[in-house]
Amino acid sequence: MMNAFIAAGQPLSRHAMAYVLAGGRGSRLLELTDVRAKPAVFFGGKTRIIDFALSNAVNSGIRRIAVATQYKAHSLIRHLQRGWNFFRPERNESFDVLPASQRVSETLWYTGTADAVYQNIDIIDSYGPRYIVVLAGDHVYKMDYEPMLQQHVDADAHVTVGCLEVPREEASGFGVMHIDENDRILSFLEKPKDPPAMPGKPDVALASMGIYVFETRFLFELLRADAADPHSNHDFGKDIIPALVKGGKAIAHHFSQSCVRSSAESAAYWRDVGTVDAYFSANIDLTDVVPDLDLYDRDWPIWTYAEMTAPAKFVHDQAGRRGQAVSSLVSGGCIVSGASLRRSLLFTNVHVHSYAKIEEAVILPGVTIGRHARISRAVVDRGVQIPPGLIVGEDPVLDAQRFRRTEAGVCLITAKMLQRLES
Repeated sequence: MMNAFIAAGQPLSRHAMAYVLAGGRGSRLLELTDVRAKPAVFFGGKTRIIDFALSNAVNSGIRRIAVATQYKAHSLIRHLQRGWNFFRPERNESFDVLPASQRVSETLWYTGTADAVYQNIDIIDSYGPRYIVVLAGDHVYKMDYEPMLQQHVDADAHVTVGCLEVPREEASGFGVMHIDENDRILSFLEKPKDPPAMPGKPDVALASMGIYVFETRFLFELLRADAADPHSNHDFGKDIIPALVKGGKAIAHHFSQSCVRSSAESAAYWRDVGTVDAYFSANIDLTDVVPDLDLYDRDWPIWTYAEMTAPAKFVHDQAGRRGQAVSSLVSGGCIVSGASLRRSLLFTNVHVHSYAKIEEAVILPGVTIGRHARISRAVVDRGVQIPPGLIVGEDPVLDAQRFRRTEAGVCLITAKMLQRLES
């Protein structure tokens, strides 16, 4: 039953805080996360991965947000300070960056996702939110959290878990829920070998999105009890959620009920870009004529730090030396000087020199690509200087010797790898 202090018809998001867990390394992204946390990894030409969860919160009407950081957090914190500094306390808005700072223990950092919230209970409590929406900061999707909050209140649930339908054969990498016909969660299995099917859908499993809604006071009680348990992993997926499924009322919220789609998007879009291959594919897919993810949707903008740059520039118009791009995204500050791009994505301030050919490549900010270079099926890390004449993507054996080459044949190129070639 809706709390008496909340006026009828008033959005629940006004009484909620979004708590974003952004401390993960994302080791499956390999060298892309050597110097940055996974939520800080660049995506889509202008944004970082974390911008999607944060934008969802803002667009949903949530104006109190906290971000817990831990692993190599400097670039993430810098991005948050630059791009997310528009909240105004006088309008009852807040934005807190909460690095692991040994506030509870002088010897422990955040030991799990639940502990990352527990250690900051006093900060959360100072704002007095009625509800907490716990979010993972490392997924790409568009979602309105208001329907999930409404379902949580209407169902009088102890926890509501955001969930996604996935093929059963792919569900072993997720926390999987078994539900009844009323969406009550009967069991919660962390990465099961044989995921349970959904009712009436034998080939589909229901996977956790790492999104949870709690009533704040109730969550505090859970976290204090969990912190006192020496046998706990202090983790939502391993401890908190399974305990509530067993001894409380846990409800599943289907992503299809709250996903945000523009007229150009035919299906609900959610991606875990946690591997180099998945990251490459999700970025390259944006070059399609009608991509699965609509970044041009002005009704649900993805907010970010917008660096002030000059417009993208294409120069030279000679045979063999023509600045051009086909089926590509080219960000501000880029100069394509007598080079050709095809099905590629360039982040800000990339300079591609004459006679270079780039095909199916994700080029991160500040990269320079030398003359006559040929780069295909590659991810080039920030600030890399590609030497003139370098060829990547045509000789698998040579690529694997010089760079990180995935099973799908995508090469990841970093500055350290190139330095080793020169030494």
